[in-house]
Amino acid sequence: MKRYGWFLCKNTMLFDLLRNSLKESIGRRHNVTAARLRVKCVAQCVQRRVLTTSEVRSSSLDSGDNIIRSHLPDLVLPTDTPFHEYIFEKCDLYKDLPAVTEFVSGRTYTYSQVKKNAIKVASALHRLGYKKGDVVLSFSTNHIDLPVLMLACASLGVWYSAANPTFTADELSRQLQDSGSQAVFTMPHLSATVREALDCRNYKHNVKQVFVFGTSPGLRSFQSLLEDDGRGFPHVYIDPKKDVFVLPYSSGTTGLPKGVMLTHFNVLANCIQIQASVPVSVGEKALGLLPLYHILGMVIDQYCVLQSGACLVQLPKFDPETFLRCLQDAKIELANLVPAVVNFLAKHPGVSKYDITSLRRIYSAAAPLGEGLTQEFLQRHSFGVTLAQGYGMTETSPATNVDYTNKMCGSVGTMLVNTLGQIVDNNTNKPLGPRQLGEYCVKGPQVMKGYYNNQKATQEIITPDGWLHTGDIGYYTEDGNVYICDRIKELIKYKGSQVPPAELESVLLEHPGVADAAVIGVPDERAGELPRAFVVKKLGVKVTEKDIVDFMKDKMAPSKRLHGGVQFIDEIPRNASGKILRRSIKEQYTRTMKG
Repeated sequence: MKRYGWFLCKNTMLFDLLRNSLKESIGRRHNVTAARLRVKCVAQCVQRRVLTTSEVRSSSLDSGDNIIRSHLPDLVLPTDTPFHEYIFEKCDLYKDLPAVTEFVSGRTYTYSQVKKNAIKVASALHRLGYKKGDVVLSFSTNHIDLPVLMLACASLGVWYSAANPTFTADELSRQLQDSGSQAVFTMPHLSATVREALDCRNYKHNVKQVFVFGTSPGLRSFQSLLEDDGRGFPHVYIDPKKDVFVLPYSSGTTGLPKGVMLTHFNVLANCIQIQASVPVSVGEKALGLLPLYHILGMVIDQYCVLQSGACLVQLPKFDPETFLRCLQDAKIELANLVPAVVNFLAKHPGVSKYDITSLRRIYSAAAPLGEGLTQEFLQRHSFGVTLAQGYGMTETSPATNVDYTNKMCGSVGTMLVNTLGQIVDNNTNKPLGPRQLGEYCVKGPQVMKGYYNNQKATQEIITPDGWLHTGDIGYYTEDGNVYICDRIKELIKYKGSQVPPAELESVLLEHPGVADAAVIGVPDERAGELPRAFVVKKLGVKVTEKDIVDFMKDKMAPSKRLHGGVQFIDEIPRNASGKILRRSIKEQYTRTMKG
């Protein structure tokens, strides 16, 4: 297997020979064509490596140590390259190919424009006094200039943070204080919330300036930064393994949101790891729907696409009609989605009005995607599109697993290259073997540097020898495929048995009358907690509580049946990444019971 590992190394003989032959046969005037051929060759090498190694009849486990490993050989990852330099090299390679486009407005940046604009913005920010170690925060919906801003920050050594644009002023002010942000980048329609947050007396802040994408009275426009001549672009020393690139916020396994320090090396390594398993091709049309304040959108949607010469087609948010029109008119080939959107594509009757047959690959993450929903989607859309899962968290930049075979329904796939996994006992932390349920732990170059200004929380989630405890319950099979069942803190305890809500939800979605569902544990004196389902009915379908309860009774073990009953509601509350807001459901249920 080792003889295949050199295909993606930075300075391989293959690349040298290929580069020279391209120069000789094509010439300097055809750099874009050369780039396409080069990446196509690399992609074919990766694919051949996948096929060859997957044919080897061997377990991905090292005998006796219960550690899960990738089926693919590890790569040599560059440790001396800052992230912006890595992407700038790609911009020089792909030049006039479209890099980012806004579907609604039609605005487009080529790869050359992305680099040029990032240098201009970095120069302007440097002139304004922003320097290495400062923090800036974006409070914005998806926007064509966000990848430009991120690269500008990276080149200055400025930390880039982002906040959910649905935040209240109080929530925003808390993150501004915790991150120590010195500037905010926002949209005109969000400027009032920013002003209110800066006036909030509950939290102090260090914000000196507010920039706006567009125009808003009293705020400096982002366009003014783009008008800089770029001559103030500084040469800043970046230590990729130590210096922070992005500071997204996550609750981790418990508690309040915390700043996650991801270094240049963390994010660069994860981009290369993903490309090794699920390569993106030059010119491929990729959907940019995931919110760019979230780690999935920030890294997977943006830079896993931009490192490959593909085109990212952005949407500001999920609107059913605009989403479907984008898939159809932009001829999207690759889409990273969350289960709620997969569920929409599988069940909503309006989908049939649009031609989405350009789709070739869909990857789902952020929450478990059940086998039943996967099969329902594939049966409805049988034109050749594949649907697979990935897994990760903010603290892992974000990906650790992906199902590159597209055959393991319900599995999040195998470990990415250079990544180790382990299932441990919830109480003893003892490593467990195949098909034993426990907490999922991971180790690799994508694991965060730590939580910002919170060493205690860092030590609670990362062991001294580098294992990160995900807080997720799961198991693995003998062939190294990992299955995630639920969060430890969301498990329902029914008469001493652990009931994963996500497992029940995936089965509920198999019912022909169920459009969406969520399960929580409701208090019970005798059993501790009872599984209770909250169900959204499909339009035009008649279904009763008894229908749902009987359906689950036939499919689940006694401890996993809906002993707490069924409640029909209009909508399942979810966050922007598609995760069910179970706490909100529990609070509403409690208020109803008290009322």
